[in-house]
Amino acid sequence: MKLGIVGLPNVGKSTLFNAITQAGAESANYPFCTIEPNVGIVDVPDERIDRLAEMYNPKKVTRAYIEFVDIAGLVKGASKGEGLGNKFLSHIREVDAIVHVVRCFEDSNITHVDGSIDPLRDIETINLELIFSDVEIMERRIDRTKKAMKGDKTLAKELELLERVKEALMDGKPARSLDYSDDELVIMNEIALISMKPVIYAANVAEDDFSKGIENNKYVKMVEDLAKSENAQVMPVSARIEEEISQLDADEKAMFLEELGMAESGLDRLIRASYTLLGLISYLTAGEPEVRAWTIKNGTKAPQAAGKIHSDFERGFIRAEVVHYNDLMELGSMTAAKEKGLVRSEGKEYVMKDGDIVLFRFNV
Repeated sequence: MKLGIVGLPNVGKSTLFNAITQAGAESANYPFCTIEPNVGIVDVPDERIDRLAEMYNPKKVTRAYIEFVDIAGLVKGASKGEGLGNKFLSHIREVDAIVHVVRCFEDSNITHVDGSIDPLRDIETINLELIFSDVEIMERRIDRTKKAMKGDKTLAKELELLERVKEALMDGKPARSLDYSDDELVIMNEIALISMKPVIYAANVAEDDFSKGIENNKYVKMVEDLAKSENAQVMPVSARIEEEISQLDADEKAMFLEELGMAESGLDRLIRASYTLLGLISYLTAGEPEVRAWTIKNGTKAPQAAGKIHSDFERGFIRAEVVHYNDLMELGSMTAAKEKGLVRSEGKEYVMKDGDIVLFRFNV
């Protein structure tokens, strides 16, 4: 999974990126500090992997991971090449989802590129640049479809969809804010508009906002209201708190979070929100050679899940031997799970569940 972190200059974007990836990207109080995208790989925290590693004592432990891409700050006119706009747009087309960092705190020591704090204006600035670039793509697609219709009248419904999406874009609405049928989604996924990508708004708040109560931050409320209208999610986070957490060991981190009244770090919340947003789950493989988490789309069938490990597993799929993590932990061993009849043999139509521990049988 690849998440692109975007936002106006000086909203805390690179500070948040540094904190969650500890990659040391430069963070400075001036626009365009981030020119080339910085990339950080973060392991997905998963207690199940830790418990299985204790059980099997494997030679290797491999967790699922997320790739975070810190993309250059954006300004008005980016879709026309202003600032670093063209680079920004090319990098953002490559990500699975967007984490849009929005400034929701006052601080006279940190300049704002537009001179004042207004999260709705900031969101609109970036959204419009993404939408403008999508309008060009839609216009080219509409022209191609109209030409193709001369020999294929079945494209009328597709043209109707394209015109509807273009009209919404021209009204300043992102493509993801519309409702689509399954057939329409196939077409939209093929076009791959930036404003169709799922979005999490990371509302960057002051350090003491969590103790005061996030609900008292008027800026966060503004972002939440906007997000509802365009099928996006909102996650309040303090880039400064995440920066402090990133420098602590596990015990210190737990104490620090407890003092703040927080159950988990912003990174853990962001990862969970990303999995939900993209409809992802993890299945597990476990044995002495390796304990590993594999990330798949919710609804994936067993042969396609096997293909994540190796294409031969999918091609020669025979069956999947499956036990759920919770059952294995309750009984304490694979032998006990088999004796209780909780290790199942599943065929090609089996839909994988989050937390399935699987051994694939195949023959090529």
